[in-house]
Amino acid sequence: MGKYNPTPEETKALRWCWKNNIRISPLCVEYGKSWKIDIIINNKSFKSPEEFGRTTIWEKMYEYYKYYYDKYKD
Repeated sequence: MGKYNPTPEETKALRWCWKNNIRISPLCVEYGKSWKIDIIINNKSFKSPEEFGRTTIWEKMYEYYKYYYDKYKD
């Protein structure tokens, strides 16, 4: 898989999600080629409909962390 360095804001969103029982991770579809996003909220699993490549998977994962952080932080 590719590498990605999250911004401090993205890291903050990730930590907030972990503390609030929201887990987001890559889910391999085709080894070394494509992934989906697996989102688990309160033990319910949701998968992204689209697939991502080895570099874009990390960007998208943090985008989802930021989305849930912004939506539920208050």
